[in-house]
Amino acid sequence: MKPNIGMINAFVRITCGFTVLAYATARLVKKPYSSMPLFAAMMGAMKVAEGFTRFCPLTYLFEEQVVQIKKQNNNNEEQTTVDSEKLQESMNPF
Repeated sequence: MKPNIGMINAFVRITCGFTVLAYATARLVKKPYSSMPLFAAMMGAMKVAEGFTRFCPLTYLFEEQVVQIKKQNNNNEEQTTVDSEKLQESMNPF
C-alpha cells in the first residue's frame, strides 16, 4: 500500500477522527442501543486508520479512474489522428 495522502492531510484526518470517535463514544454511553453513534464511531475510526496509514481507499479509486480516463483519451486521440490522416490522403487526388 503506497501512501496517497500528505502529512498535513493525515494529521487532519487523525484529529477529526479522534474527535468524532470521542463524540460517538460519549453518545453511546448515554444511549447504548442507538445505531447512529455506532455508525459515527466506525467512521471516526476509519478516518484515524486512514491518517495513520496515510492511505485513503476513496482517493485511490478516484486516482485510478482518472488514469483510466486519460488512457482512453490518449487512445482516442491517436485513433483520431490516424483516421484524419487517412481521410486527408483519400481526399487528396495528387
